[in-house]
Amino acid sequence: MTSSCPVHRTRPYPFSPPEGIALDPLYSRLREHEPVSRIRMPYGGEAWLLTRHADVRAVLGDPRFSMEAGAGRDVPRPTEYPLPAGGLISMDPPGHTRLRRLAGKAFTARRVEELRPRVSRFTDELLDGMVARDEPSGEVMEDLALPVSISVICGLLGVSYDDRHLFRDFSEALVSSSLGPAEVQRATEDFSAYMADLVADRRARPTDDFLSTMVQARDEGDRLSEAELLMMGSGLLISGYETTATQIGNFVLLLLDDRRLYERLVTEPDLVPSAVEELLRFTPLSTLDGFARIALEDVEIGGTLIRAGEAVITSIASANLDDTAFPGAASLDLARAQNPHLGFGHGAHYCMGAPLARLELQVVLSTLVERLPELRLSVPASELRWRAGSLLRTPEAVPVTWGGSAA
Repeated sequence: MTSSCPVHRTRPYPFSPPEGIALDPLYSRLREHEPVSRIRMPYGGEAWLLTRHADVRAVLGDPRFSMEAGAGRDVPRPTEYPLPAGGLISMDPPGHTRLRRLAGKAFTARRVEELRPRVSRFTDELLDGMVARDEPSGEVMEDLALPVSISVICGLLGVSYDDRHLFRDFSEALVSSSLGPAEVQRATEDFSAYMADLVADRRARPTDDFLSTMVQARDEGDRLSEAELLMMGSGLLISGYETTATQIGNFVLLLLDDRRLYERLVTEPDLVPSAVEELLRFTPLSTLDGFARIALEDVEIGGTLIRAGEAVITSIASANLDDTAFPGAASLDLARAQNPHLGFGHGAHYCMGAPLARLELQVVLSTLVERLPELRLSVPASELRWRAGSLLRTPEAVPVTWGGSAA
């Protein structure tokens, strides 16, 4: 693909290896001086990178920029393998709209809110196990974040918690940046076979779980096909398990790295909902900026003409640190009143699992500040290790202690 504006310097992407939660400082300079810039992706050639909130939001909501046009094709991209075609994330309306409408019948606000007691109860049980140990210490990822998120998925799909290893194997394959296409394909086939058995069982013996609701969902004679049900189950797994567990760990790390933040939630627990939104804004989830949208026609964005057929990468992490949208964006403000963050995306591809993720994050943080007011990191944040070869910014472990103060 050729640039429509030859004065732009083309930079190799990514700019540097991801270091924990911090973004490369170049993003800040680009937002200020070159918000629409040229980059050379690891695979597929050059693309436009958008770093300002207004531009990113505009493209995410503009049907002239297509995910479907790049799916399964050798377009500029961050991974060796293209974005798979046929998945919800790679579809455009009207096909995307149809699937969202049908699957949305299982994601009503009422159904999600009904999960709150289950999530609260399980979180308490996990903390009971932690505080019952001889030593007042634990590890957030394995002791809390992953079990909570896996439990929620098991509850949604109506499957045994004992099957959690299947979820982890498949989920970790999908968010890996180091596995090859063949390994990802094998993991996908194994999980698809598992999901196919679940779908067949729900067709024969419907229950009151989300999977049964999706199996039975109809709209004017239309219904989700077998392949679509498998796709939706896979998407639910990623959005409701891997990403949420990652952010639980990241949020706790940020709050404890500057304990004044955690202490504020201890004294003002009613701030937890706004704190979750602020942490979603502030905390980059991915190590890379995602897959490209392809311009279907010539479009001007931020004063730059993007030609039809060119690839556009939207940096949500950078957009969420834009001072023009978030005054004092470089600092965490747990009581931030206006917070139009893009942590769950925007437009047609806004995360369908957002209400569920919010519920989990709110419950976990509320329970922690209530029961473990003296919680702190066991080691300096600078000494923590981060998972290598992952598309998510995931700490390998977040070791914590709480002295003798556990409630």
